[in-house]
Amino acid sequence: MLKRVKFVGIAVGDQDRALEFWTRTMGCQVATDQPMGDGQRWIELRIPGAQTGLALFTPPGEEHRIGTFHSLSFACDDVVKTHAALVERGVQFVQPPVKESWGTSAIFTDPDGNSFVLGDS
Repeated sequence: MLKRVKFVGIAVGDQDRALEFWTRTMGCQVATDQPMGDGQRWIELRIPGAQTGLALFTPPGEEHRIGTFHSLSFACDDVVKTHAALVERGVQFVQPPVKESWGTSAIFTDPDGNSFVLGDS
């Protein structure tokens, strides 16, 4: 039966630019970067300390997903500190940290305009 989520796909327009962002800026590690039939490329990343990874891949016909909100929330120990560190690295936030009754969150974008939640763990 099911054990875990292996990876979550992120639709990107430029895999090299996305790879640079997710590794150098966000701290992910390359698990796989290889050709994948019909001139495509499969890039799978690991998030240090996590079991779930990211796949930087846009299936043919799914280009409309690039630059949209992803129902994907990244957890960190301290949203305010992580937000400040990521801003220093050049990450764009469309929502700064906001404290709610359920926790603190912020929303950031990648170079393709995809947006993601950053929340406390």
